[in-house]
Amino acid sequence: MSDVKLKNRHLLVAGALAEQVFGASAQAHVVYYAQHRSLLLAPMEDDLFPTLHKTGLQMLKTRNLQGDKSLSLEEILIDNEIDDADRDLVFQHHPGMLHVTL
Repeated sequence: MSDVKLKNRHLLVAGALAEQVFGASAQAHVVYYAQHRSLLLAPMEDDLFPTLHKTGLQMLKTRNLQGDKSLSLEEILIDNEIDDADRDLVFQHHPGMLHVTL
């Protein structure tokens, strides 16, 4: 089972990974680069990330007591005609940043 999934047009991030990437942040900077099928996310408190990328802010919702997080990808999926089937997603992470391939 992957720590990052697409389910019901939402990105799901497992609690331990979400903590490493987003900490206690309630929102995330989000940008999608269609040519690379790359979704990049960083915590709202990251001041550098939005200067490097044209991002939008998305609400990070806590899904359960394990700290799993979710955010809606509906607009990105529709705008870029991406398959919205539920599936595990390939990802790379660093403290403060998550790179997901859609």
